Amino acid sequence: MNLIKRIRMRIFIKLFMLVCIAAQCDCREFNYVTCGSLVKLLNTRHNVRLHSHDVKYGSGSGQQSVTGVESADDANSYWRIRGKPNTVCQRGAPIQCGQAIRLTHMSTGRNLHTHHFVSPLSGNQEVSAFGENGEGDDLDVWTVQCSGVHWQRDDAVRFKHPGTDVFLSITGEQYGHPIRGQREVHGMHGANHNNYWKAMEGVFIKTSLEPPRHDEL
Repeated sequence: MNLIKRIRMRIFIKLFMLVCIAAQCDCREFNYVTCGSLVKLLNTRHNVRLHSHDVKYGSGSGQQSVTGVESADDANSYWRIRGKPNTVCQRGAPIQCGQAIRLTHMSTGRNLHTHHFVSPLSGNQEVSAFGENGEGDDLDVWTVQCSGVHWQRDDAVRFKHPGTDVFLSITGEQYGHPIRGQREVHGMHGANHNNYWKAMEGVFIKTSLEPPRHDEL
């Protein structure tokens, strides 16, 4: 009887270990932010999500405005991660630290963009949404700055604009009518605590190829 119990216990332990290993594999498939994913990005300093809508700036470029909102439920805060123009960003490929990407606003099809216009509230550099159907110009490109090899979902990262050398930032200025309470998003020179962002809610495309662990590099 004791022998049968021991055999059953060994079988149970082996099955339990197999389930744990399978669960770990499934989790690892979603550990990274990948090409094609649809995400909301949280500014970790001011606790607002990167947002846009079909409201144009009344000054500066007159392009579609980009703001920060407190609500986690607003559908206008979804951005699709894509490669830079004329490059292939394979669906499900983990985004590398230092990789150039575009962030395309789901609702309007315009890309996160910045240029040498002054932002309306802080006097920093204006950030807008630009283009049509996901196609704009070279000023839609941002590079992901993170500490490892790939952008992990738990990482707080920075987005640097290679065309103008600024970081995507928020410093807390709030708009009045017609977008009362929303925060100004702008470009700032110099890395600081106002330009950290974290991937939050979204549809994360399963990793198509598991990247190497740090101890394998």
